[in-house]
Amino acid sequence: MSLSPDAHLTPILLAEDDEDSRRMLGYWLQSWGFGVVSVGNGLEAAEVMSGDNPPSLVLLDWMMPKMDGVEVCRHIRQQAGQPFTYIILLTAKSDKKEVAVGLGAGADDYVVKPCDMTELRARLRVGERMVAVERRLAQQVVTLQDALDQVRQLKELLPICAWCKRVRADEDYWQSIEEYLHDHAGTDFTHGICPHCVSEMRRKAAI
Repeated sequence: MSLSPDAHLTPILLAEDDEDSRRMLGYWLQSWGFGVVSVGNGLEAAEVMSGDNPPSLVLLDWMMPKMDGVEVCRHIRQQAGQPFTYIILLTAKSDKKEVAVGLGAGADDYVVKPCDMTELRARLRVGERMVAVERRLAQQVVTLQDALDQVRQLKELLPICAWCKRVRADEDYWQSIEEYLHDHAGTDFTHGICPHCVSEMRRKAAI
């Protein structure tokens, strides 16, 4: 297994059992700006994708020892809680039924071997864009969930002091209602005096 030393490059898993093909593909992938993790069989590919921070792009040869590319696809798609992964199968198979098997197992795209490098690069760029879109959507889901949690918290009964009007944020900490709403809903306040209070202040001043 070969790991890319540069963590700033877009990570990609290259699984190819033929050593010459693996070296050639690894060279092109690195020249295109990818951080390559290369393995020589399907079992190693599955192990990489089961680990922490697996690559978001995967280039799988269909025919590999120990586990073939289709089996690796199924393994990746069965991993719960992992971020979105874009999978491209490399295959000598051109029959539509066989290709459908690979796509049905979880591959997003395929490239027929021997690879045309221009085509492969274009398909990888599509994969990068798809990964970027999925990440933005995932972040938006997290943001919306945080907002919903804040709304639910604000809908609950607030423990507020009847004298000073401070809100209890936890068992031992009290804060002004302005601070509480700012922390939990991002709400800021401008302060003024309502007409009722103006009249009351004038009334007391006249006494």
